[in-house]
Amino acid sequence: MKIDCIFCKIINKEINSDIIFEDEKTIVFKDIYPKAPVHWLIVPKKHIETHMEITEEDQELMGHLHIITQKVAKKNSINNYKLIMNCGYEAGQRVFHIHLHLLSGKILGEV
Repeated sequence: MKIDCIFCKIINKEINSDIIFEDEKTIVFKDIYPKAPVHWLIVPKKHIETHMEITEEDQELMGHLHIITQKVAKKNSINNYKLIMNCGYEAGQRVFHIHLHLLSGKILGEV
């Protein structure tokens, strides 16, 4: 956990969020600035700042993120969606704790 990370605070229930799903490794919640009718964030509970900092020991965790994404999409009857992971500020990353954006419906603006 990183003390000033908003996602770590959501994971630790220090900040309220509209949680869609949670297990021991992952949390899924609604983006507070949605860019589509469905805009959820799939976040590992392990703090990893950017995609460039993922290590080989994180392989299972990264696969888990994708399996959870598929499960929550199916459970919510979302069959068509886009997944995005930004890496670095210039690529659009604003929270430095890796996460997938799941978007479904018409996308408005940059994610």
